Amino acid sequence: MGLTLSQRRAITEELAQRYQRAGKKERGEMLDQITALCGYDRSYAAFVLRNWGRKKTLMLGGKSVVVIFGREKKHAPLKRPRTYDERVTPVLERLWKISDGLCGKRLAPFIRDTLPILERFEEITLDAPTRQKLLTISPATIDRLLVKVKASALLKGRSMTKPGTLLKHQIPIRTFADWNEQTPGFVEIDLVQHDGGHTKGDFCQTLDVTDICTGWTETRAVKNKAQRWVFEALQDVIAHLPFAIRGIDSDNGSEFINNHLCRFCEANTITFTRSRPLRKNDNCFVEQKNYSVVRKAVGYYRYDTPQELALLQQLYGHLRLFSNFFQPVMKLREKTRVGSKVTKKYDKPQTPYHRVMNHPDVPDEKKHKLHASYERLNPADLKRKIIKLQNTLFAITERKSHPMRSSQNEKSEYITP
Repeated sequence: MGLTLSQRRAITEELAQRYQRAGKKERGEMLDQITALCGYDRSYAAFVLRNWGRKKTLMLGGKSVVVIFGREKKHAPLKRPRTYDERVTPVLERLWKISDGLCGKRLAPFIRDTLPILERFEEITLDAPTRQKLLTISPATIDRLLVKVKASALLKGRSMTKPGTLLKHQIPIRTFADWNEQTPGFVEIDLVQHDGGHTKGDFCQTLDVTDICTGWTETRAVKNKAQRWVFEALQDVIAHLPFAIRGIDSDNGSEFINNHLCRFCEANTITFTRSRPLRKNDNCFVEQKNYSVVRKAVGYYRYDTPQELALLQQLYGHLRLFSNFFQPVMKLREKTRVGSKVTKKYDKPQTPYHRVMNHPDVPDEKKHKLHASYERLNPADLKRKIIKLQNTLFAITERKSHPMRSSQNEKSEYITP
């Protein structure tokens, strides 16, 4: 009866350790032993003993294969069942669409805060195990599960800021020592133009107002950059902020650097400052929102009609509720540089609503009103209204660009949650 495979391997391993250190005569004796015991061909036995425990490249089937003789074959471990199975993934994808495509680190707190609300409005119905998995899923797992459905389109616009020189030297340049940015009420303001790449004539603008402390963002559509419309929109924003305004910081555009705004700030004891010329990062908080809130919602098309202006206003009415109450944001807390490596540390993702509610400087009366509004909101319904207005707005723009094209062929790039 012949030897088993394990027995032949044990004999080969024992002889190989001595074979590789032995002289010619001793190697010949070992080859006699292994061929007699294991039944190997002498050439094969010499090859195996010589290469035992070493890497060797062989040509097998026309392919180059690296083999290590003497290594036990490792069987693949049994595939464990998936934790996040087909019941979790579709719900996660829908939550991602409702959240307007948040990353994993922001989507995780969004799910924990919003999932109970969606269940209360019967937008989503889940069994207990699936619900628990969604409430405890990690940001890294979220990104891994959503890698196939994520898509991004990065577009760039152009600056149309024209400097206002009349009062420029009377308005101080803001420095970080001048403001207490840990208190709500210090805001950055900017205009986003909707020229569609054609800057001639009048076209709509969006006034973007962002609070530095909480990230609360308000947007209003104006018919052009005239001081009158911008000032009226800013007054409307101030009336709807959930806290008193303490400071305004703008760029050097003439729509902001004017007597209307200066007198208003002086009369209401509001600190008015401006950024340095050609230093866009001085207004980094509002510049970030120009893309993440405005451009992601209305794109880079040209809007220049009263109908489009009215649709923008309706859209922003829903967008302010959706972004401030349901979209978590992260704030940079620390940035250190060691050589060429920059390390950034962020705080816990929170919605602007929660940042306002947790801040001690916001009066309780305003917090009660804010909480009452939050209890009435359905994020999925808000998202549907936003998408409907977006589709209408884009259809009008498409008809202007292609008058002969049928509206039945128009498709929105936005996905209904």
